[in-house]
Amino acid sequence: MGKGGQDYGKKESLGAESSSIGDFFAAWAKDVQECEEKYGVNGDYGLSTDEVEKKRQIYGWNELEKHEGQSILRLVLDQFNDTLVRILLVAAVVSFVLAWYDGDEGREMEITAFVEPLVIFLILIVNAIVGVWQENNAEKALEALKEIQSEQATVVRDGRKFTGFPAKELVPGDIVELRVGDKVPADMRVLFLNSSTLRAEQGSLTGESEAVSKTTKPVPEDSEIQGKKCMVFARTTIVNGNCICLVTQTGMDTEMGKVHSQIHEASQSEDDTPLKKKLNEFGESLTAIIGVICALVWLINVKYFLTWENVNGWPTNFKFSFEKCTYYFDIAVALAVAAIPEGLPAVITTCLALGTRKMA
Repeated sequence: MGKGGQDYGKKESLGAESSSIGDFFAAWAKDVQECEEKYGVNGDYGLSTDEVEKKRQIYGWNELEKHEGQSILRLVLDQFNDTLVRILLVAAVVSFVLAWYDGDEGREMEITAFVEPLVIFLILIVNAIVGVWQENNAEKALEALKEIQSEQATVVRDGRKFTGFPAKELVPGDIVELRVGDKVPADMRVLFLNSSTLRAEQGSLTGESEAVSKTTKPVPEDSEIQGKKCMVFARTTIVNGNCICLVTQTGMDTEMGKVHSQIHEASQSEDDTPLKKKLNEFGESLTAIIGVICALVWLINVKYFLTWENVNGWPTNFKFSFEKCTYYFDIAVALAVAAIPEGLPAVITTCLALGTRKMA
């Protein structure tokens, strides 16, 4: 996350702020009075109904965006966008065609010949299923962020305190009271402490294993997100104390909203991962090597299906056997299929899926 939250204050209310909406405002580096003046609000009175409506038109609702995931068909097709998988698919089709051609030789021969292409197709199908499952797990990560979203908050507006207020209706400038056990509904600047200490569990955002102490004192503007002791962040939890806070960022502008955006962008990215690039390079090299070897094997046996006679130093009376040509071509294809690691794509996809599940 790095210096998360550096966009705080880019959007401002239409109240008493003296700066334009696009100005940068580091709420964590300002004292309480400056923050109240910036957002045009009094910590004891809160925003008025008119101010809330004006801000709503600018900031919208305090919720994460809903992104439509890829269709199942698209996910399935993406599983075949791999060099090794495409090689296997071509090899399976060729093997199937040759098996179909040789099927007239007998029922027993037909069944045996179809085993190889059917096994390859089965491997590809299993690989696609596991790949789609893994992609769905990535999509569910976005939904998991929404599940930890706070649904209610205690808000001060028009000088009155509202308990059980819908968290999605919060706007920057709102005054919110937080107690032990509350999920923080938005990114907020701590204004007052109603208890001697205030601690927040923010491991879901920063990875810290222990609850972090919070204070009202400003910190340097270039502080990392872990160093912003006067800020509480959306989707974190208050584990000790009671405080009054000023909402500075809502919805997708919060730190968790940025995480949500990054996950979505990563899921939509067309760039190959370093692992996939290496696998594609390996697949291309393997294809070239296998292709050369199979061509040599087929050409070495050319004398068995193409014969001729030398008359006065010139080849004449060419005789070509299509049946024998097909036979040796079948041998070359079988060699290619045997050299291709059919299980590699499925094994890699399965290991990645299991690893993702363990991390989750």
